[in-house]
Amino acid sequence: MDITKTDEKTADKAVEKTDDTAEAKATAPEVAAETAAEGTPEADGAADRLVEQAAEQGADDDELDDEDLDDELLAAAPAGSGAGVGGAAVVSAALGAVALTGTWTGKIVSERETLVGQISTSQSGTPAQQISEIYGDAWHATALVNGVFALLALVTAVLVLVLVRPERPAWIRAVALAGAVLGGLGLLLSVGTYFDLFLSLPSAGS
Repeated sequence: MDITKTDEKTADKAVEKTDDTAEAKATAPEVAAETAAEGTPEADGAADRLVEQAAEQGADDDELDDEDLDDELLAAAPAGSGAGVGGAAVVSAALGAVALTGTWTGKIVSERETLVGQISTSQSGTPAQQISEIYGDAWHATALVNGVFALLALVTAVLVLVLVRPERPAWIRAVALAGAVLGGLGLLLSVGTYFDLFLSLPSAGS
């Protein structure tokens, strides 16, 4: 009788263990699925952050590479010789010098005005008219022509000084500055001569 009871108890325990094992196996996939479902958003978020960081780092590297490439291209680009602005600076200085010393054109215009004055006052004309038309008009014509050259010199020099790049040779700015000074001085003298500010026409009685 005791052996039979003992066997029955052992059989009952074995059945219970078997049931517990089956339940554990049955619930294991569900627990794993729940755990995976709970961990999926965090894993996905971490992966997304890693991808974004990698993309940002790659974009920064691309920007740096582009900037370096631009710098290299600018450094390798051949700089202009500055022949245009240099020539313009020389022209402005030459025009300024011409405005101060006089030109062949001014001489021709002056002689023409003298001839016109002589023709107009040869028959009838007071001494004051002869002085004004023969000499005064000729001087004014010369001053006008020289003033035009001085103005051209000044405008050309100012354009060179404004448009010249810093990397151009220093002599370009120096020559352009000289042209501006000569042009300004020539323009001042021409205006003064044209309006008789420095020397007035002599009177007939002197």
